[in-house]
Amino acid sequence: MDCCESPTSTQVRRALRLVRPRTPDELHGYCRAVLGFDVPRQAHIEGHCAPFDYLCHAFFETGGVRDCVVWANRGGGKTRFGAIATLLDLIFKPGIQVRILGGSLEQSSRMHTYLREMMEGDTFGDLLEGKATGRHIQLTNGSRVEVQAQSEQSVRGLRVQKLRCDEVELFTPEVWQAAQFVTRSAWCGDTFVRGCIEALSTMHRPFGLMQELVQQHGAVRRIFRWGLLEVIERCDPVRPCEGCGLWEDCGALARTARGFLRVDDALMQKRRTGEPEWAAEMLCRAPSRSDCVYPQFDAATHVQPLGSVDAARGSWIAGMDFGFRSPTVVLWAYAAGDGSVHVADEHVASELTIEQHIGVIRSRSAGRTLEWIGIDPAGFARHEHSGTSSAALLMRAGFTIRARRSEVHAGIRAIGAMLRSADGRVRLRIDPRCKRLIESLQTYHYPPDRPRSLEPVKDGADHACDALRYLVMNLDRQRSGPKVVTY
Repeated sequence: MDCCESPTSTQVRRALRLVRPRTPDELHGYCRAVLGFDVPRQAHIEGHCAPFDYLCHAFFETGGVRDCVVWANRGGGKTRFGAIATLLDLIFKPGIQVRILGGSLEQSSRMHTYLREMMEGDTFGDLLEGKATGRHIQLTNGSRVEVQAQSEQSVRGLRVQKLRCDEVELFTPEVWQAAQFVTRSAWCGDTFVRGCIEALSTMHRPFGLMQELVQQHGAVRRIFRWGLLEVIERCDPVRPCEGCGLWEDCGALARTARGFLRVDDALMQKRRTGEPEWAAEMLCRAPSRSDCVYPQFDAATHVQPLGSVDAARGSWIAGMDFGFRSPTVVLWAYAAGDGSVHVADEHVASELTIEQHIGVIRSRSAGRTLEWIGIDPAGFARHEHSGTSSAALLMRAGFTIRARRSEVHAGIRAIGAMLRSADGRVRLRIDPRCKRLIESLQTYHYPPDRPRSLEPVKDGADHACDALRYLVMNLDRQRSGPKVVTY
């Protein structure tokens, strides 16, 4: 990020450095006059905000929800703005304790380095208590910031007002969970600071931690999202729009921009990368689905209410994935006579016996006569203690069972073809009430570090997707088939 041009002298900056901003306009003026940064204030895309909106949230301590997520593009200044927010906290909230936790120690140190560069200059240098180090900075007013490595040990035991997590997409689930317990509220000078966690990152993939956090917006945390068009520099008026590689994204918005990311740099980056990566990493649209098992799945297309059905022209069927500690999933679906399938309902529960699940299936199937339930062939294995199998208990309860032996990837191909066939037809839709299945279809993925693997990652999304696979793989059996079908 480039410093804005300003004739303000060191003496004037020092005179203004302890003048607390009371309004957004005063805060923006402070950043410009004292820190030398003209922070972008205008959003250009629906659903986006400006970087300055995040600074206002972090500084003014207002609003009911204090935790936040900053979802920004590569080179979008999120680490720099996190450093500016930290500097403002240290100066104007005496005694505040801030910790910076990054996806790696190097990432943590980047924000700290930006902060240290600002603090060690002529403007703020005399406010330091001792010497700033590579791991911490302390001010004479008792405020302190430290860099923490990403580990459970370094996080546990912390008691701070603010935890700023940079590139949270790279966090392990264990560290993120440990971090949820480290904040506490306190009076810092005349400002009451409620304990909060800020997560800053680019969203790289649709099955990562960032997507999970973004989905928890509203009552849990606020989302501040900006992309290339919120931070791009003002385009030179002599540069023609016609033929510009950014025209489809920009549409001449850069003519009035006030950002810092150079147009030439953005053009070069766009030439180097593919469209999915550009859309995710720079425009902050939906992340690339290149590692997803079902990239064909599109909620706008595939998620629709079922509505009324014609029992004479279709049938009710189900798919079931067994679990105990991991959830058991049951999916009810209407199979129409034209070969299309509409998943209408789901049951997802852990630590219930098969008898309890059978009770749920009976009660939820009222008005839906199930022709059959597709299951994993492993469901015929006898339990060590009971001497019977889950499949046998389902049959005793009166359900027809189908279990087809097939490779996982064959089932994935079959579902993919129903989501969208080569000729563009859509034969599989999901009712909005099936929230777990919808989420699973969006996040079920192959291991990113093993691009040739055909085995999806088993991290929770597999259960609902497996239940759907057992349903789809048993569709081609005749309705008049035997009680149990295994092949």
